[in-house]
Amino acid sequence: QVQLVESGGGLVQPGGSLRLSCSVSGTFVSTNAMAWYRQAPGKQREFIAGITGGGNANYADSMKGRFTISRDNAQNTVYLQVNSLKSEDTAVYYCRGLGPHITQWGQGTQVIVSS
Repeated sequence: QVQLVESGGGLVQPGGSLRLSCSVSGTFVSTNAMAWYRQAPGKQREFIAGITGGGNANYADSMKGRFTISRDNAQNTVYLQVNSLKSEDTAVYYCRGLGPHITQWGQGTQVIVSS
């Protein structure tokens, strides 16, 4: 059974940084495209970044510059580094598989940016 578990969220001050992790079990993350999304209170879930099995990354235009997606195939984990956090980054951050073997969503990790 494939499972995605996000971690690394929490309360952070504006201007701070976080590294979110998405640990995958049940299959190999190296053979799948993966992505990060977020959903802010009262808003629709939005795409942040994706990474192919070959390691090529792409970002939503509004997310370029402060977000970096990466993967560690040995750890079977995908990461999202977020820098210069702003209050509008407050959201639940989700990891998702884009296939071919991982298509699930994780349960999400909450990020709150507040002083």
